[in-house]
Amino acid sequence: MNTSNSVNGTATSDVLSSTFIKALIQQIRGLDTYGTYRKWSDELILKPYVVSKQKKREISVEGDVDPMTISRINAFYRAIAIRIEQETGLLSQVVADLNHEGFGWILVFSGRLLLVKKTMRDVHRFGFDSLDKLAEEGDSLVQKAVELATSFREVGEL
Repeated sequence: MNTSNSVNGTATSDVLSSTFIKALIQQIRGLDTYGTYRKWSDELILKPYVVSKQKKREISVEGDVDPMTISRINAFYRAIAIRIEQETGLLSQVVADLNHEGFGWILVFSGRLLLVKKTMRDVHRFGFDSLDKLAEEGDSLVQKAVELATSFREVGEL
């Protein structure tokens, strides 16, 4: 695997070795029922998550949300749930309610404990400025959720 990022030239081996990024790649490859991504590099698989500010401005928010965008959002939050499970041992689930106009919310919970809640808008433009930002956001959400799960473990257990 090459440590340079063909997406924007900024990825380092540290980003690609991030436990969150590995979980995200695992989720994406797990959804690949036809083996399309089998020979793709990790950088190429993550490429759709990198959307520059200029590109975001070019994406129309009119019409239905692209199913591939919804799939990327689901994979992102499922990777967060997987990382929470790995860190805490608590079974975590993701619930997403996104309407066709690009608005809604995402919940990640364990037992009766709500670990992550995210209001979504302009889902058409979901993406991050770089792979570093993607890893930062994922790691940040996981860290906060793990702290919450640790503090209220009895509520998170089934």
